[in-house]
Amino acid sequence: MFKKYIILIILILIISGCEKSADKTPDDSKTSDLTQESYLKGITLTPKSFQGSDFTDFFKKAQELGNIVSWAGDWNELSNTKNGGPTVVASLASQYDYIPIIEAQFFTQSTGKLVRNLDDITKQSYKTSAINFAEKFKPKYLGFGIEINILYEKSPKDFDNFASFYNEVYDEVKKVSPDTKVFTMFQLEKMKGLNGGLFGGSNDPNKAQWQLLDKFSKSDLIAFTSYPNLIYKTPSEIPSNYYTEIKNYVNKPIAFTEIGWHTSQSPVGWESSESEQAEFIKTFFELTKDINKEFVIYSFMFDQNTIEPFNSMGLYNEDGVPRASLNEWMNN
Repeated sequence: MFKKYIILIILILIISGCEKSADKTPDDSKTSDLTQESYLKGITLTPKSFQGSDFTDFFKKAQELGNIVSWAGDWNELSNTKNGGPTVVASLASQYDYIPIIEAQFFTQSTGKLVRNLDDITKQSYKTSAINFAEKFKPKYLGFGIEINILYEKSPKDFDNFASFYNEVYDEVKKVSPDTKVFTMFQLEKMKGLNGGLFGGSNDPNKAQWQLLDKFSKSDLIAFTSYPNLIYKTPSEIPSNYYTEIKNYVNKPIAFTEIGWHTSQSPVGWESSESEQAEFIKTFFELTKDINKEFVIYSFMFDQNTIEPFNSMGLYNEDGVPRASLNEWMNN
């Protein structure tokens, strides 16, 4: 649901080896081994801080957590090919041996407000930046639009406008980088018609949004964010078919671009713990074992300074101490 927007991180380009890494190609033998696994997994770019040692420590730890580092933020950052977040994450991939996943956003999930009016000028700018980025880096994965079914709830007109634009971007990216897997992202709980719990509404499967998938038939995979802790108070409450239900509507590889569970004793009535976080990770992989997963990304390496309950979801706490969930994540 929440990812920290990373706008300017120029200082990291001067970290040892950073600039040189942009000219390297990843270790083909290791990358080949990684992609032969049944699915990939990794972590969102969420260091303890963006100061030099904390930043490099994130990438060292990321190597232990999987083979992916994802970045999510303002679509316009794709055009900052000198020191923008997507450029940095793509450039450092060879140095730290991971697969970058870049996710470009164009609206604010909490309000549904567009970052910029999706008019012809903005569309051309977005499209050009996507083409140039794909042509330069040839990324394995490139996502456009995060939790777009929330935009559908807030503004169906803007949603439809984006859906047609997405198809244009898909075609143009494929022209310059045919092997890049292009996709958009949905919020799974909302997709299932679950609006109760911490969403503040009520759960109604009759309000499920699976029909929205038809708008994005060109996607190379179907990606979801999933935070069942917004609906259920304990991992044991998650139904056994919670994730396999997706197969009723999707016949493409499935990806989870964000998953997480909080550890704090708040909000009131939704108290959780480190043991429940570990239980969630174990439960997640058990409930998705029969799903054709492309990749799975845990949202937070370290606790982040953000809203509840997302501010206590790290595999490490704010002091850098590993939680029990870390071992559970590494063992799946």
